[in-house]
Amino acid sequence: MSPSSSEHKVLAAKISKIVEAYLPTQFERNVVHQQLQDRIAAVLADSPLIKQPSLEPAQHQECRAESRTVTILRADIRGFAALAETYSANMLMNLLNRFYALMSELVQRYGGYIEHVVGDAMRVLFGMDHVEADGVEPALACAIAMQHAMNDYNRQNKELGFPELFMGIGINTGTVLAGNVAADQPQQYTVMGDAVNLVSRIEAQSLRGQILMSEATFKLAQTYTLVGQSNSVQVKGQRKPVLLYELLGTTQPRTMTVPRREIRKSPRVAVNMPCYFQVVQGKQIKSQHCKAEVIDIGYHGFLILSPVPLEHFSEIKLEVALNLLAADTSALYARVLHCESTSQGFRCSLEFTTMDLAGQQCIKRFVDNMISG
Repeated sequence: MSPSSSEHKVLAAKISKIVEAYLPTQFERNVVHQQLQDRIAAVLADSPLIKQPSLEPAQHQECRAESRTVTILRADIRGFAALAETYSANMLMNLLNRFYALMSELVQRYGGYIEHVVGDAMRVLFGMDHVEADGVEPALACAIAMQHAMNDYNRQNKELGFPELFMGIGINTGTVLAGNVAADQPQQYTVMGDAVNLVSRIEAQSLRGQILMSEATFKLAQTYTLVGQSNSVQVKGQRKPVLLYELLGTTQPRTMTVPRREIRKSPRVAVNMPCYFQVVQGKQIKSQHCKAEVIDIGYHGFLILSPVPLEHFSEIKLEVALNLLAADTSALYARVLHCESTSQGFRCSLEFTTMDLAGQQCIKRFVDNMISG
């Protein structure tokens, strides 16, 4: 059963409310309220979503649910919220309209069902229409197709004078509780469970243009996929670290590879943490200590705000309040990759050169927790 026009309007209303929250002025919010719902509803009508899966054929659907094994894909546009500070409501509407039109068509082509939309993110289910299927193969192929589609999307953006946008994708396979909710209102099909929560954490770890999948998904797809090195991550809601695999390509249902966006080193999170550093000259460490502020942290480096300029490619010894990260480290050295003057001081990009294992694990755990939290 294809979604009705009322269902299109309900979904359009949800999307528009999220967009309104991004907009800085009441005038722009009023414009969105008047225009966006009808525009998105029209887009969805032209590119209808996959039919709503039914738990069982019946003339009257009650609020019931059952356990199913499915593959869940969550996709999110990186940095979309920040665009509201620069671009108008009409530009945001144009970007979202074209994005959802493009992605809903791909989801339909690969047999998925868009179960949840919130702002610039969507959750898609695969394997719902077939009891025996887990949906892994079409989910992985669809994810790769979605990343390729972003190339076409960004070509359009360039022609229209819009910025490039990138998408991170997380995929997980597991058992969910699936069913219709709200018996006295237009019903919405939804899924719940740990597998749903985990896919959100996985997607949060993905970098722009990247597809990450859980160990459960990888085990089902390892005979026909190419993956990068696994990464053990501690995420919220999981007592033990989870293994994540970056999908690089698949041979099912045909050979497909993920387009490369950029060299990715690690996720990064914003922080506000004091640190002290000493400049290293040759093999000697200067006695003078300078106080700085760590404003960005990743697995392999910091971004600091220094009161003094630091020479490019010079080395410094860092003392960070690692007790805030629940561990201590014996030595932490970093090389200055870039330094620029700002009104608040000097922004310096640092890449770690020497750090003990405890420090590496501590910083990785801190970054993972910040992302998943």
